[in-house]
Amino acid sequence: MKRRTALQAATLGAALTAPAIVRAQPQIKWRLASSWPKNLDTIYGGAEVVAKRVAAATDGKFDIRVAGPGELVPALGVADAVQQGTVECAHTASVFFFGKDPTFALDGQIPFGMTSRQMTGWMYDGGGLQLLRDFYREYNIVNFACGNTGTQMGGWFRKEVKTLADMKGLKFRIGGFGGLVLKRLGVVPQNLPGGEIYTALERGTIDGAEFIGPYDDEKLGLNKIAKVYHYPSYWDPCGQITMYVNAKAWESLPKDYQQIFEMACSDAHVDMQAKYDTRNPAALRRLVGGGVKVTPFPREVGVAAWKETNDLFAELSQQNPKWKKIYDSFAKYRDDQILWSRFSEGAYDSMMLSMKAAGGKG
Repeated sequence: MKRRTALQAATLGAALTAPAIVRAQPQIKWRLASSWPKNLDTIYGGAEVVAKRVAAATDGKFDIRVAGPGELVPALGVADAVQQGTVECAHTASVFFFGKDPTFALDGQIPFGMTSRQMTGWMYDGGGLQLLRDFYREYNIVNFACGNTGTQMGGWFRKEVKTLADMKGLKFRIGGFGGLVLKRLGVVPQNLPGGEIYTALERGTIDGAEFIGPYDDEKLGLNKIAKVYHYPSYWDPCGQITMYVNAKAWESLPKDYQQIFEMACSDAHVDMQAKYDTRNPAALRRLVGGGVKVTPFPREVGVAAWKETNDLFAELSQQNPKWKKIYDSFAKYRDDQILWSRFSEGAYDSMMLSMKAAGGKG
């Protein structure tokens, strides 16, 4: 009886002191630098989702200010800013920083890589997150999956690509790693932030550009200049977005704040993919209705890109131990998923397409 009374007293005491513990949590203000134009509610909005969730869960004590490109640092300067502690965190695409080390690209998108669902599986349950955490440690960065665009479109062109030869000499905006493959096909890649694509196309500085997909591309107005929209994107089978956090800033957070932040990133990860899946179909219909020609790349372009991609990856595996360690895990997971998809989503999608083509209704 005495033991039960003591236990009840301890429980009651904990309950009474819990609010005081919450109130004792520190007021923390972080700066979040985004690489994305503010008018893109899907991809820029991912950082806002994180900030709102964190604020709501901490009663406003953990305040994250989201800033667009150029407000704190340039769009492509966010990795350095986080590493150096200029800002506490950033929302970006790791593929932008392949120039530092090609291994960065494995945290986002590589040519003939994984789809969004496959990438999420590898990150959350296939060992990918820990492998990347080990890599980022030397950059003073802690990484979190924080969004995905899904499979992207191949891009906008002033003239239709009818043969592989049409790719040669094209000045084409492409973000990051895919440019290395296209360069082998004769393309002249241009690595421009999303906010600079329209102006470059308008001025004729570039001949074509890829960004993400119908919804975002329409918002950027790319269809007003280039009328040929090629697909699929061999170089962006998914577009994972990453949250970078300065390692020192992360370690200084209370444990409950860390957990809240991590859950907010996971929430934003799901939210972003859902928004793209919802908004892209209607945007594609609008583009087609506005006179855009949506057409696949010639098969020879895909075959050539496949060969050059595998040659490049083999070279990197020989030259770069960091790349090889993570790519070996990535490639095995991808290949297993391709096999499984043959009997699951891939087979079902093929069946549904054939039924619709035959006039089936459901």
